[in-house]
Amino acid sequence: MSHSLKPIDQQVMVITGASSGIGLATAKAAAAQGARVVLAARSEDVLNQVVADINADGGDAICVIADVSDRSQVENIARTAIDRYGRIDTWVNDAGLSIYGRLHEVSDEDHRRLFDINFWGVVNGSLVALPHLIKSGGALINLGSEVSDAVVPLQGMYSASKHAVKGFTDALRVEIEEVDKSPISITLIQPTAVNTPFPQNAKNYMQHEPKLPTPQIDPFKVANAILDAATNPTHDIKVGMMSKLNTAMEKLMPTLAEKMSARQASRQQYDEPPRNPDGALYRPSASGRVHGTGGHVK
Repeated sequence: MSHSLKPIDQQVMVITGASSGIGLATAKAAAAQGARVVLAARSEDVLNQVVADINADGGDAICVIADVSDRSQVENIARTAIDRYGRIDTWVNDAGLSIYGRLHEVSDEDHRRLFDINFWGVVNGSLVALPHLIKSGGALINLGSEVSDAVVPLQGMYSASKHAVKGFTDALRVEIEEVDKSPISITLIQPTAVNTPFPQNAKNYMQHEPKLPTPQIDPFKVANAILDAATNPTHDIKVGMMSKLNTAMEKLMPTLAEKMSARQASRQQYDEPPRNPDGALYRPSASGRVHGTGGHVK
């Protein structure tokens, strides 16, 4: 962890999942600080609008339409970034979503699709980005979650996918940073619940509209942690007090942690029918929002 990273205003930054939530917040924050940003997601109209807004404000942004579960589409993100800017200094693997439902109720097809996006999307982004980041001495930043360590019921496969992201990211860090001594920083970001359109983008098997448990933190707080990791080599960052608390509980008092986690089952739904049960599992969300809607917003 001895090498230094460039200041944000000298960086070319690739961000997946950039059409809403944490990815969109990160893109806006990075562009505002002078980074050249390459935004990737499936929602074409949203990305075009975000890029237009950033460039109108004096920033420098382009977008690439991509489904991160497809390696060739991820390779196209990197190729487009190199064609336009000549290098990649930071790559943020943020794309991800969830499924609300009991593990035995969710179809195998849906479970696999979730892993294709949340886990293989991070693998694809990481392995495609690596040679470019090693060349530039840059940073790879993967979005895990507090459920990379803990778990939450009704989002069981999401929890499993974020455990997998942590395992992959940690193993990659050992190989690249410790064994190869490559000049690259690999960081796992572990936010607690964040106020984004995450529940609306999830596929929902429940009888009610899903929500995130409280308390929730602002997505720009996570964006700031990501930009911090992009400029200061960091092993991992837990964002939000509850993330620190829940991951510590899982390690120190696992049985109690599971009992506490069980209480979240009833706190993840609004008292209203599902609004969009299919979510964005198989199609773009096109929400274009940083923050979530909360309950009872049509």
